[in-house]
Amino acid sequence: MGDGEKVLSMENLTMHFGGNQVLRGINLDVYQGQVIGYIGPNGAGKSTTLKILLGLVEGYGGTVEIFGENIKESDHTYKRKIGYVPENADIYENLTADEYLTFVGELYGIDRETASRKARKLMAAFEMEDVLHSRISSFSKGMRQKVIIMSGVIHDPDLIFLDEPLNGLDANSVMIIKDVMEQLVERGKTIFYSSHIMDVVEKISNRIVLLADGKIAADGTFAELRQANEKEGSLEDIFNQLTGFDEYKDTAEQVVGIIMDGEDDA
Repeated sequence: MGDGEKVLSMENLTMHFGGNQVLRGINLDVYQGQVIGYIGPNGAGKSTTLKILLGLVEGYGGTVEIFGENIKESDHTYKRKIGYVPENADIYENLTADEYLTFVGELYGIDRETASRKARKLMAAFEMEDVLHSRISSFSKGMRQKVIIMSGVIHDPDLIFLDEPLNGLDANSVMIIKDVMEQLVERGKTIFYSSHIMDVVEKISNRIVLLADGKIAADGTFAELRQANEKEGSLEDIFNQLTGFDEYKDTAEQVVGIIMDGEDDA
């Protein structure tokens, strides 16, 4: 699947934590220019997969290759071509946005002057130039998230991992980030996008991979997933069908019933 160069490959990827098997043999090839929507219920193994791909977790079984390098045997130079926006990022709050973004840029091998110039331009593009020299501790959640996104791409990575990147962003910023992703892909970047927000995944992904119980339960375009599952609805409908989560309406009715219940029978 895909005509571009293979940038990521997982072969029989397995992972145990204690006696619990989290990943049960993931086989997946990702090609240049794809936006992979990597979805699944809580506990399916999404975060574990990302941590393995980023070299943050060892002890896995199987083979992972990024840019043709086996990451177990690599000297980690491949990481300079990777960007990462985590769901919950620890950020140096005592630094200013300029200091933090310049520092991250330098970690990726950019010289200080170039990193600072890119930081200034990125902050201006997000209409945050007035707080370029303010401490991050004074930022709102949305402002911090924008800085985290900037720090994940400031070094012009070829493969970008996004884990719930839109948390805390206002509607305008969400539209900008979506457009940024589309334009990056048009320029040959590859995006691995993990999220619970199904309508966003549906709109931005040209390939959707659904993980359930540590295995791939579906892999294809949104249209292919609809056809395979004979569903005319949204990605959320397909997700619920494939993961067996069809009690949500009953649960919602039960919750509303409790909320609206009078105190007569208390």
